[in-house]
This record gives sequence, structure tokens and C-alpha cells, in this order.
Amino acid sequence: MAIGRKRLRPVLTGNYLFAGSDRRARHAALMCSLLGTCKLHGMEPFAYLSDVIARISDHKANKLYELLPQNWQPLAK
Repeated sequence: MAIGRKRLRPVLTGNYLFAGSDRRARHAALMCSLLGTCKLHGMEPFAYLSDVIARISDHKANKLYELLPQNWQPLAK
């Protein structure tokens, strides 16, 4: 593993009883789904999230679908 890169630990899905609230449980399920989609497409979830968080504020609202894992392309360095 490269220095500075974090590895996201897998989360047991489906047990949201102790999430604290319905809203937190929905957010946890959304994140699990998003990270699962990254893994299905062979992406490093940490790299994906880091890139999307850095780019989302400048991205056009009508083109947010481009930042979904199945459509995401990393910026050329």
C-alpha cells in the first residue's frame, strides 16, 4: 500500500438497528451502496471519494451523473 493512501475497511451491511436514527441509517446505507458500486467497477473507493469531494463544488449541477462511480473518470494529472 502506498504511503498516504488509506484503505477503507468493509462494513457489514444490513444492520442499521444501532445507527441512532432513520436518517443516519439511510446515510450509512447510501455510503455502503456507493462504495460497493466502486468495488464492482474495480475502483479504489478512497481514491474515488477523494477525487469526487475535491471536484464536486466546481462541477455543474446538471452533470452530477458524471461523478457517479459507473461514469467517473479521474482527472488527468
